[in-house]
Amino acid sequence: MSQLIPPHGGKGLTCCLLEGAEREAELKKAQGLKKIEISPREKGDLIMMGIGGFSPLTGFMTKADWKGVLDNFLMADGTFWPIPVTLSASKEDAAAISVGQEIALFDPERKEIMATMKVTEKYDMTVADKRYECEKTFMGEGTKTAEEFWKIAEKDHPGVQMVMGQKDVNLAGPVKVLSEAEYPTKYAGIYMRPAESRKIFDERGWKEVAALQLRNPMHRSHEYLCKIAVEVCDGVFIHSLVGNLKPGDIPAEVRVKCIDTLVKHYFVPQNVLQGGYPLDMRYAGPREALLHATFRQNYGCSRMIIGRDHAGVGDFYGMFEAQTIFDKIPKPTAPGKALLCTPLKIDWTFYCHKCDGMASLRTCPHDKKDRVLLSGTALRKGLSEGTPIPDHFGREEVLEILREYYASLTEKVEIKLHTAATGG
Repeated sequence: MSQLIPPHGGKGLTCCLLEGAEREAELKKAQGLKKIEISPREKGDLIMMGIGGFSPLTGFMTKADWKGVLDNFLMADGTFWPIPVTLSASKEDAAAISVGQEIALFDPERKEIMATMKVTEKYDMTVADKRYECEKTFMGEGTKTAEEFWKIAEKDHPGVQMVMGQKDVNLAGPVKVLSEAEYPTKYAGIYMRPAESRKIFDERGWKEVAALQLRNPMHRSHEYLCKIAVEVCDGVFIHSLVGNLKPGDIPAEVRVKCIDTLVKHYFVPQNVLQGGYPLDMRYAGPREALLHATFRQNYGCSRMIIGRDHAGVGDFYGMFEAQTIFDKIPKPTAPGKALLCTPLKIDWTFYCHKCDGMASLRTCPHDKKDRVLLSGTALRKGLSEGTPIPDHFGREEVLEILREYYASLTEKVEIKLHTAATGG
């Protein structure tokens, strides 16, 4: 009997992925259906619904779900969910689709039918609706007013650009997923379904598992966070995003190589598991921290490591806003409706020369000048520009891999430091 936390939603893992003869039959049927092109973000969301990562979701959200999530963090049936999971179509395509009709969801990049979907609802997404979604999802304590937010959001926030660039009608309905795209082959041994991580956790006898979210290469602060978690939990799941990032972020295969090296040299391997998941970053800061905890619960994790500026971008969010939001969300009492994965809140961590080791604001009494402030953004900026990396910023074995990657680039992307990365 598994001792792990149950999947979110109270229905077990709700997996929409078809396999074998059932998949072949659905794929054959899909060839004759109207095709709707999907975005990379929608593709990642589809795969997560396919493998049970988004349990209990079995399709794209209705207008009532969309509004409930934005206003109250609750879907129409009262289940906690922090960020809309929607599918958009052009007005022309939507007009040609009837409620009750089945459609094929097509990935234009791979030229592959990813899923079929029965359309149960169509609802317009006006510019005002998109702006409302952006304000609710992406506006944090870093921008005090909507006016201040919109002065910079469309230019500087990739999540806002993504939502404002969506088509004008949302389609809702259940899906049957037909493909996991390139992930099982491109990231073999890293990409993982929730059932697979749960099986490994059970085999290791783990009950309390902490998840570390990664989109940057692992620096000393990440390593320290993991080691704190290993001390208080049975194990740590280093869970990397292998979907799309913003320009200037480091590709998944490079990050995976860095983690492998770090685990090999600086961890007890049986206390750590590395995995990958297929989503694009939304850069939604606090709300994305909640999403990360929600789907990590499905992967079998009872704790989510939340440090400084989790899933942030620029100066849109307060430094620890991703921690405090967990104290503000609704806690439905009906079985399965509440988020059960809880945050492991850790203060700003750094290397302190006087402490002669890693420390945090809670443990180090020394001045700012004695500290090496660690930031994934600052690390990428230094490596990209070829400037020296300060001592104790990262492990030398990892820095060598990253230097080799940056030396191979023919084009550089300007990387902007946000206030927290500079200690401001």
